[in-house]
Amino acid sequence: MTVWLEIALLENFLLDGVLLYLALCCARVKIKVWRLLLAAALGAAEAVVFPLLTLPVWAAYLVKALGGILLCATAVHSKSLKRHLIATAAFFALTFALGGALTAIYSFAGAEYAEGNGYLVEQAPIGLILGAGGAFLIAAQCAIRAFFRFRKVQRNLLSCTLTAAGREVNWQGFADSGNLLTFRGKPVCVISAAACLALFGRGAKEAGRIRLSTVNGGCESPVFECEKLTIRAGAEIIERQGVYLTVGKVGKSYPLILSAALMEA
Repeated sequence: MTVWLEIALLENFLLDGVLLYLALCCARVKIKVWRLLLAAALGAAEAVVFPLLTLPVWAAYLVKALGGILLCATAVHSKSLKRHLIATAAFFALTFALGGALTAIYSFAGAEYAEGNGYLVEQAPIGLILGAGGAFLIAAQCAIRAFFRFRKVQRNLLSCTLTAAGREVNWQGFADSGNLLTFRGKPVCVISAAACLALFGRGAKEAGRIRLSTVNGGCESPVFECEKLTIRAGAEIIERQGVYLTVGKVGKSYPLILSAALMEA
């Protein structure tokens, strides 16, 4: 088997760099470029030297695992043990995911496989490897961002009970620190049109109107007054009387956006 040292180093340097970068994104730590490059370089050197060693299977797995831990310890710029553990776990998970993707691509491309040694380097074009690595980087970044957006929403969802016009409903409300709407000097929550109809019914009397800013400009929206709003934030119960609600665009998983001011004592 012919192995070009420069190509092997370049491939592993770039792939390790991609995996370490994504692991740091998962751990949400500040990325130091020099630490990332150093760790990627160590990973490339390990990938070239490792096949030259003669080790039993258990020792080979141990060395690879310790090598991955060393790379993460080098790349992570944080004193938090939790961040190091998250980055290391993410690195190994991403490595398995990328390895599986490359295996599938190599099989589809008909690359020859040598048992115990991996795919033969000369039959896996560098363009194919780097292209797969780039696609994996984009896909993983999108998945990581979507996960953190979802987690942010879930962390800020609170159980709410609203009472108005003899009706009582229980909904999930999103505690949005960016909602600073006020009406007559009081905070205003945003509610979906369907939820407003369910709570107040048809022909509900408006308390007034408020102007909402949107990506397309602005619009006038009716304001209704809820008799009582109860918010359950863990063990804490917050009760507010005479809460104003306006109709606007809300998330798909919740019908109510709470005002930041309602959460304050």
